[in-house]
Amino acid sequence: MAEGTRDERFLYMISCFRPRLKQFIQVQPVLDRLPSLSAEDKDRVRAAELLRAVEGGPRGCGWVREFLQALEHGGCSLAVCYANPSLSQLPSPEEEAEHDLCVHLVQLLHGTLVDRMRTVQVAEKCLQMGIFQDEDVDRIQTVTDNRGNRDGARELLSRIVQKKDWFSSFLVALRETQHEDLADDLSGNTGENKENGMEQTTNEETEVPSQPGYVTEENLKQEENVDDSFSSESSLLETSIEKNSVMSESDVSIGDGSVSNLKGNLEESCTTSDSDEDEVERRASPEPDLTLRDYQMEVAKPALNGENIIICLPTGSGKTRVAVYITKDHLDKKKRASEPGKVIVLVNKVPLVEQHLKREFSPFLKRWYQVIGLSGDSQLKISFPEVVRRNDVIISTAQILENSLLNASKEDEESVHLSDFSLIIIDECHHTQKEGVYNNIMRRYLKQKKKNVKLAKENKPLIPQPQILGLTASPGVGGATSYSKAEEHILKICANLDACRIMTVEEHASQLKNQVKEPSKKIVIADDKKRDPFKEKITEIMTEIQNYCQLHPKSEFGTQTYEQWVIREERRAAKEEKRRERVCAEHLKKYNDALQINDTIRMVDAYNHLNNFYKEEKSKKTVRSDDDDDDEPAVSKQDETDEFLIGLFHAKKKQLKELTTKPENENEKLTKLRNTLMEEFTKTEEPRGIIFTKTRLSAFALFQWIKENPKFEEVGIKAHYLIGSGHKSEMKPMTQNEQREVIDRFRCGNVNLLIATTVAEEGLDIKECNIVIRYGLVTNEIAMYCHVYFCVSCKFTYALVVSSGSGAVEHENVNIFREKMMYKAIQRVQKMPQEEYLKKIQSFQSQSIVEKQMKVMRDQRKTYKKNPSLIKFLCKNCSKPICSGEDIQVIEDMHHVSVKKDFQSLYHTRENKSLQDKRADYPTNGEIICKDCGQAWGHMMVHRGLDLPCLKIRNFVVVFADKKSTNNIFKKWGELPIRFPSFDYAAHCPSSDED
Repeated sequence: MAEGTRDERFLYMISCFRPRLKQFIQVQPVLDRLPSLSAEDKDRVRAAELLRAVEGGPRGCGWVREFLQALEHGGCSLAVCYANPSLSQLPSPEEEAEHDLCVHLVQLLHGTLVDRMRTVQVAEKCLQMGIFQDEDVDRIQTVTDNRGNRDGARELLSRIVQKKDWFSSFLVALRETQHEDLADDLSGNTGENKENGMEQTTNEETEVPSQPGYVTEENLKQEENVDDSFSSESSLLETSIEKNSVMSESDVSIGDGSVSNLKGNLEESCTTSDSDEDEVERRASPEPDLTLRDYQMEVAKPALNGENIIICLPTGSGKTRVAVYITKDHLDKKKRASEPGKVIVLVNKVPLVEQHLKREFSPFLKRWYQVIGLSGDSQLKISFPEVVRRNDVIISTAQILENSLLNASKEDEESVHLSDFSLIIIDECHHTQKEGVYNNIMRRYLKQKKKNVKLAKENKPLIPQPQILGLTASPGVGGATSYSKAEEHILKICANLDACRIMTVEEHASQLKNQVKEPSKKIVIADDKKRDPFKEKITEIMTEIQNYCQLHPKSEFGTQTYEQWVIREERRAAKEEKRRERVCAEHLKKYNDALQINDTIRMVDAYNHLNNFYKEEKSKKTVRSDDDDDDEPAVSKQDETDEFLIGLFHAKKKQLKELTTKPENENEKLTKLRNTLMEEFTKTEEPRGIIFTKTRLSAFALFQWIKENPKFEEVGIKAHYLIGSGHKSEMKPMTQNEQREVIDRFRCGNVNLLIATTVAEEGLDIKECNIVIRYGLVTNEIAMYCHVYFCVSCKFTYALVVSSGSGAVEHENVNIFREKMMYKAIQRVQKMPQEEYLKKIQSFQSQSIVEKQMKVMRDQRKTYKKNPSLIKFLCKNCSKPICSGEDIQVIEDMHHVSVKKDFQSLYHTRENKSLQDKRADYPTNGEIICKDCGQAWGHMMVHRGLDLPCLKIRNFVVVFADKKSTNNIFKKWGELPIRFPSFDYAAHCPSSDED
């Protein structure tokens, strides 16, 4: 044959059998034997790229022989058959079918083979028999030594299916290395042999590992330079195993390499098309295998059998992966039984929706089931009930489900019921208590369970109930100080979730310990006894204010106790219409805030907090008439108390500002934090850290402090803050998209230090972190446990930076004790006799239902007790009557607006910067303030083209006309025992003759 003709025939064969070649080529060994390819080509190719590189040339004389020899010596004997221009070596369609069915069979038994095969012995036997080459055995040996027998077995299987005529030889190799049971499983000779003394496997035991997409051993890990052809093939095969997940002797009969008897059972599911480009692309990018480690399977087993359980595993140990596995097993069983199956995963924080969707549920389940994520941040054009109908797995914030369940009582509203789901997974399930949204959902479940008991006695059809799976890193002890109370707390959570048991790792505890490393803990204590001139000046001002208004607290300045006292005094003075005391208490709180800021971050941050407050106060007390020109002088609305307080600050302002410029007076905790950061970021390879702090303001201020200090940049620190999305704080919140962007930048390394509030405390999977610092923040044993196990790297540091007199060290020790008490309580619950356990659980469930019923009755009496006409609203600052309850109407069950005639004559409107900064979800025209005293009342809002004054109840004193109730200040409208009518749009919509 002429060289040109041979080359053309060779290229033609590659184009015809490209999908097959991509499956069978082991790239690296072939590249090692292709000197004609440049180094650049070798660096970037894989199977597809290798073929393109070969096709693209340049090609010299003998290049076809070179490539075929490279395939042969690289262990790709099957690929040689397809690439050889000699058509005589091309496998027949029957041989191709036999090969595909053998690969299919290995995939069906993949879990058993990986778990029970002694990899190195089998590989060496395959080498002796000529199946493997030295290259194959060396690679298998390396993988086994580095990552264990299971990964080595996976490597062996991925290589052997690429060989020519491998199956019968593989069976011989298994038998000669004392793996007769595996050879019998593969050949189908299971019945007679296992009756003669071999351990018999039940259908229940083989059901899980034979499910599509399942491997019941450790997670497969990605590795460099390992061809993914076996994964590609198996990803195709896994989609068609549903009807053949368990095979008996009558189904399979293989001997001496013949697989013809398999054909009738499997050919229907093996539908491949070499010419289908979409199929080829799907093979090139297989979805990851869904696998569990031994300790994960240990805690999952009761749920796989349909039981309600709580899984308690530390953060970083793969709780969510276990939930994905249980979800797939559940839906697969429902599908085989031709029963409806639907799973909802409930989370308590919006960022967790996308995290669980993109990192866990969607990658592993999307090939078989419809998966969607929903939160209040989602923009959907269909209703939640419709989303539930269209999808198999819904990941949602719990409040969305609760809102839809509430609509179930309204006949004209679309709704869902708990019976629509066959499995409910509750993430961070330790929050299923008291009046939390998780517990509200579960109370419905418990009431339905109780109702089903009654229906069963009456021989009536039962209402289907979903299986419940709870996930938590730490259920806590609920503030218990004794083991009996801690045990009661655990039992109550189990009762609320109707869990038949709480699962922790026992048998494979050592494997869990290796997976989740204990941190290197240290406590850094700052000396807070040195003189603090800035604090002294603030306390001097506060003492002067207290003397002015005759308020004398017993608590110490700068403490939380003082803050609670001053808030009580402000409310008392407002109720009693004592303006001087109320205003002084409000200003004292701001100074107390400044002391707390000074104790946590910089003096300049405390100074700016006060300075911004007094700028705002001066602006509020200086107003213009709506008819005044800009050139007209503003009118001051300050009374004697305002003049005293504003004047006092401005008299001390210069001294305070000067003190902020003296670094020797700076917060000692900041010095300790700086030293800790410098130490950890210089000694740690690829450092990635999180600083947890108490408030949004402190998080942002620490970010500014790090950003302005060049020393941090020199050691490679790239910081950003991460705070919540709520609007309650004075600090501008982060949107969900901003939070997501920051976390993504942290994961990829563009940011290597997060300064976070508790928004990142529970549940968020930020495994890349290897330094955790809690800066003056001690909460409870649950948060401590979440912080400690945030990292899964081999070495990481957990540090607590506190001042010596803060009591934080003692609090931390209490949390450590509570953690030990929690584990002991869990063990006591686990060892409790089942009859005693169920009796206590049922008692707590009945108690929970009764408590909820009593609360509903109290709320109903409270809500409908008073008429709106019985109350009046006074300005909190100057006690001027504003309107009555009859003047209030509600928009969308949320916004309370005044519809009083000539109401606009009582207030001024000014630019509302705070709402603009906070990105309010409705148009805003400005803030409304009292015309007499400048007190903020609320803001203007636009509703369907109407400008309406929207009031905040905390800015008013509520006076009850019946004299049975005292004057009061409420934080929320919901606390007021009155229901207001809905806004009547037609009554306030302007009309014209043209309309």
